[in-house]
Amino acid sequence: MPSTSREIINVQVGQAGNQVGEVFWNMLLAEHGLDENGFYQGNDPLQTQRVGVYFDEIESQGPTKYVPRSVQVDLEAGVCNKIKGGKLGGLFRPDTFLNAEVGAGNNWAKGYYTEGAELVDSILEIVRRQSEKCDALQGFQVLQSLGGGTGAGLGSLLLSKLREEFPDRMVSTYSIFPSPKVSETVVEPYNAMLSIHQLVENSDLTFTIDNEALYDICVKTLKISSPEFSHLNHLIAKVMCGVSTSLRFPGQLNGDLRKLGMNLIPFPRLHFLMPSYAPIYDNAASSFNKSSVSELTKELFDRKNLFVACDPRFGRYLTAATIFRGNVSSREAEYAIRDLQTKNSQNFVEWIPDNVSVSLCRVPPVGQSQAAVALSNSTAIQDVFKRTLESFSAMYKRRAFLHWYTGEGMDVMEFSEAESNIQDMISEYQQYQEAIADDEEGAYEEEYTDQPQEEYQEEYTADYAEEEQ
Repeated sequence: MPSTSREIINVQVGQAGNQVGEVFWNMLLAEHGLDENGFYQGNDPLQTQRVGVYFDEIESQGPTKYVPRSVQVDLEAGVCNKIKGGKLGGLFRPDTFLNAEVGAGNNWAKGYYTEGAELVDSILEIVRRQSEKCDALQGFQVLQSLGGGTGAGLGSLLLSKLREEFPDRMVSTYSIFPSPKVSETVVEPYNAMLSIHQLVENSDLTFTIDNEALYDICVKTLKISSPEFSHLNHLIAKVMCGVSTSLRFPGQLNGDLRKLGMNLIPFPRLHFLMPSYAPIYDNAASSFNKSSVSELTKELFDRKNLFVACDPRFGRYLTAATIFRGNVSSREAEYAIRDLQTKNSQNFVEWIPDNVSVSLCRVPPVGQSQAAVALSNSTAIQDVFKRTLESFSAMYKRRAFLHWYTGEGMDVMEFSEAESNIQDMISEYQQYQEAIADDEEGAYEEEYTDQPQEEYQEEYTADYAEEEQ
C-alpha cells in the first residue's frame, strides 16, 4: 500500500446510517473503478493510488481485492441483512456486521444505556482489529441520524468510547438532523437534543445534514414531487464523496481530516459545519448546464444548495473550505472565491483573514465534468439548534414522554443539562456573529482623541493625504 494513504475507519450506525453508507460505498466503488466485489476494473492509475484511505488491500492467489474498512451496526437485523443480501453483500467482511434483535424503538436511552451498551464492546473490538491493520490511522467517520434511537443513542455512546480509546485521532460525524417535513416519530426533538449535547463534547468535526434542506432541494431543484429516503441519501453520499476527495486522490493541497479541522474550527465547541454541493439540477436539465468556476462558487454559497435549512445571509461565515473537482485552474478558483468575498464582505467576519480555503482535485465525480463542495462554519447554523430547542422545550416543560427515557435508567437532569448546553452554544454563535473588528478602529480613534483638537486634526489630515497618494 502506498505510504501516502492515511486511513479512515467508517462506522455506520442505525437504519439511516447504514442506508446512507450503502449509497456512499456504491459511489466510492464507481470513483475508484472497483466492481461490487471489490476487484479493480478501471484503467486510470490515479484511481488506486490512494484507495487505501477507505479500503484494505487483500492479496490472495488471484487479483487484489479491496475491502472497505467499515463497521455496520444496528439494534435490529433488518437493514444489515438487506445489505448482506444485496449487491454489496460480497464486499464487506462478514464479521463487520453487528446487530441486536430487539431494536431501540426510537428511544435514545435504549441506544445509549441499555440495548446499545450491551453491544458497544463488541463494536469496539471490531474497530480495534481494523485499526491495528492501519499504518497511519487518521481518524473515524460515524454516519448517524439524530432523530431515532440507534443512530442517536448508540451513535453517541460510540463517540464517547472512541474518544476514550483513541484520544489523539480525529472523530468526524455525518449527522442527519430531523425535520418535521420528513418526520418518523414524535420524540425526535428529545433524541436530537440529547445527541447534540454529546456531539458538542465528543466530536471534532460534525458535518451537519438537515432533512428539511434535503427535502427542499429534492422538491424545488430536482423537481421530485414526493421525495423518498433514497433521494435524500443520494445527496448526502455526494457530499461525503466530495469532502473526502482530497483525502482519496492526489491533487493540489491534499488535506487530511486534521488539516480540514485546523482550517475550519476556530473554537473547539463550534465544530458544526454546513455542507453545500454544486451543481444540483434535475436530469432533464443536465444537457443544458455547463457551469463555469464562478457560477459553481456562487452556487456553493447560495442558500438553495445548502444542506442545512438556514439562511447564511442572516449569519456570518467564520471559515469555509471549498473543494473543486474536475479540470479547474487554481487561479480561476482563487479569483472566484476572492470575488465572492469582496462582493459579500459583510457576510464574512473580518477578524479571521483568508478564512476561505480552496483545494482542487483533477478527478471529477462519475458522470460529471466538474463539481464542487463547500464546508462552511457559519453562525447562521444556530437556527437549526434554535428550531430543535423550541420543539424540545415545548414537550420537556410538560414532561411529555419522559417515562420512556427514565424507564431505561436515565436521569431527568440529563435533559436539563442538554438544554442549557445548547442554549450556551447558541449564545456563543451569537457572540461571534456580533463580534466586530472594532478594536482596531477604537485604537485609531483613541490615538488621536487623546491629543489637543488642532494637532489631532492636522495629523489626521496628513495621514489621509498620504493614503490618498
